Amino acid sequence: MKTLELKFENADGKTVTYSLEKPIEPVDPAAVAAAMDTIIEQNTFTSSGGNLVAKKSARIVERNVQDVELV
Repeated sequence: MKTLELKFENADGKTVTYSLEKPIEPVDPAAVAAAMDTIIEQNTFTSSGGNLVAKKSARIVERNVQDVELV
C-alpha cells in the first residue's frame, strides 16, 4: 500500500509526520506544498512539541508485505 507522508517542523524544532493512505497519483508537488502551507496557516494540527511552523518534506512510501509460510 502507498502512503503520502507530510513532514513538518514544530515549534520545538522536531519533525512531525502525517501519513495519508492511497494518495492520488501522479502526485502534484505544487498541490502538496499548497496543502501543507494551508495546514500550517490554519493551525489544523498540533503536536506535543507545539504548533507546526514549517514544511520539511513530502514523500510517497510504498510498503510491500510478504508472508512467510512456516513449515
